[in-house]
Parts: sequence; structure tokens; C-alpha cells
Amino acid sequence: MRSVPLVSRPFELDCLSVVPKALEQQKLKTDLEILSEEVEERYRLIVGESMEMKLAVELAKKAAGSNATVLLLGESGTGKEIFARNIHNWSDRKDKPFVTINCVGLSKELLESELFGHEQGAFTGAHQRKRGKLELAHGGTVFFDEIGDISQELQAKLLRFLQEREFERVGGVTPISVDVRVIAATNRNLEVALEKGLFREDLYHRLNVVPVSLPPLRERKEDIPILSQYFLRKYSTATRRNVREISTDAMEKLSVSHWPGNVRELANVIERAVVLGSGPTIGLEDLPSRITAGESTAASHTFSYREGMYAARKELVLKALSRTQGNRSAAAKILGLEAKYFLKLMKSLGIE
Repeated sequence: MRSVPLVSRPFELDCLSVVPKALEQQKLKTDLEILSEEVEERYRLIVGESMEMKLAVELAKKAAGSNATVLLLGESGTGKEIFARNIHNWSDRKDKPFVTINCVGLSKELLESELFGHEQGAFTGAHQRKRGKLELAHGGTVFFDEIGDISQELQAKLLRFLQEREFERVGGVTPISVDVRVIAATNRNLEVALEKGLFREDLYHRLNVVPVSLPPLRERKEDIPILSQYFLRKYSTATRRNVREISTDAMEKLSVSHWPGNVRELANVIERAVVLGSGPTIGLEDLPSRITAGESTAASHTFSYREGMYAARKELVLKALSRTQGNRSAAAKILGLEAKYFLKLMKSLGIE
């Protein structure tokens, strides 16, 4: 019987390199998927039950379907970057870059280089050409965080970019055109800045195409339990701690707190309680003293249940009317009510 050689031709050792390369590519793919999930979870938008937040989300979703510039207004910690990322993800540009430009803490020169990039030799230390963030965001979305803090000189250059969608790198002379969606955010009152001459009026109008106001947490306290439970699950999983619930007393204190740092502060308080707590339940002893020292619900609400419900319904109707500039049909639609019932409700609440 004729024997068959184990190796019929010279064996190419280079083939062995294919296996580790394939494993490396698979690892990179897995790492990228994990990173994508972490980013998605980090910027998850928790809408809650408040009418103000639902209206802000509705407006943002409508704006996302266009290329209109969006201006996000709200206090620090209200979630402006989360909104910006969700507007990007709701748009046709979701598979393109989302680039953040923080306008705080950078000098005019550094911020200009960050925005537009620079040519080699444009200034001391510019050893090679650098593409700016506007160029890197081509096809996607650029988010200007704290736009109210940029210098007036840079405001003029930004205005030109918004008008023409082109710019030159620092030290360059060739115009560069890009296709980007612009979202800006600020915790400053830009109208006051206009009156003081600190912000250009023409730039303000370019940015203020679709303004979206994000309410502070103290104005949507009905969302605090939902947000608290979300952060509890998030940080319990992240730290591998078996913390499952928040006690009634602790939730009451969380719900009546003023929250000057808004949602960001609430997240920090829950994370601290999860990390430092000793049991499966977050109690009063796990909360900072500034939270536990707050006034209790019983002490701050002395009127009856009926009076409380009357006040809440009236406030809800007035907010809906305010959002629709007094349009009663539109306000009824927002609240999910029939127009006739809404008119009767207004009359019963003494709203003319």
C-alpha cells in the first residue's frame, strides 16, 4: 500500500501569523462593541414623567429630523450633552461622527486651533499640519458646549463658518468646506449677554434657530424617583454591589431636595450611597448631610390632598398653555385631552 506523505509541499510558516491576527481583530471588534455599549449607557436619556421634559424631548426629536441648528439652554447638570448626543442619534447623521468642542477653559488661540486646525509652522510648536474638530466632524454633528464663553473675536469667525460652512486652518489660506450639523449649549443667559455687549446679536440669531430649554431638576421633582432608581441600578452593576432599593425615608429626602447641581448632583449622591453603603438598601444614613437636613414633605405641605391635586392640575394646565403660547387646542393635545373637556377643566380651575 502506497504511503501518503504528511506534507506534500513546502509548508509556509507565514500562514501561522493569520491566527493571532484574526484573534486580535476579533478582540478589537469585541472591545469596540463594549465601548459602544458603555458610551450608549453613559448618555442614555431618561425622560421621566414631567410634562416639561416630555415637551423638550418632543421638540428635540422634531428638530433632529432636519439640519436646523439647535440651541440647548439650561443650568449646569441638566443633561445638555446627553440631549445633544440623542439629537444626533435620532438624525440621519447617527452613523457619522459626533464631535464635542468645550468652549470653556481654553485660550482663544488654543480654541481656534481646536476648531479649525492649523498648518505646519503656523505658530510655535506647530510642527505638523493638524485637522480641526470641524473638519473631523464632516458628515456628522459638532456640539459646542458652553458656547456663551467664547471670545468676541472667535465669535466673528464662528459666525462666518455658520453662514458659509467653510473656514481656513490657522496659518492657512485655502478655504475648507464641511457638511456638519451644529448643536450649541450654554448655561448662561445669552439675552443678558447681548444687552451687555458680550455676545454678538447676529451670532445669537444664527444659533437660536431651534431653542430647547431643559428644566432644572427642582422643577420636575416627579422625575426624581425614576432617575434615582436608574442610577441605583447603574452604579450597583458598575461596582458589583448588591444594593437593590432606596428606603421610603431616603427617597422622601431626595424628592424634596433643591438640587442646585441638578441631575449630575443626584447621580453623584446615589453613586456615593452605593459605594459607601453597607446594606442592600440605601437609607438616610447613606445620604450626605446637606440632603438629610432638608425639609420633609410633611412639614412643607400643610394643605389637604384635594388642595394639592387642585394646585397640581392647575399648574399642569398653565404650563401646557404657556408651551403653546395660549393655544388651547394645542395644549389639550399635549395633555392627551379632548378639547371640550380641556375647556371645562380650565373653567373649573378658574383659568380664563
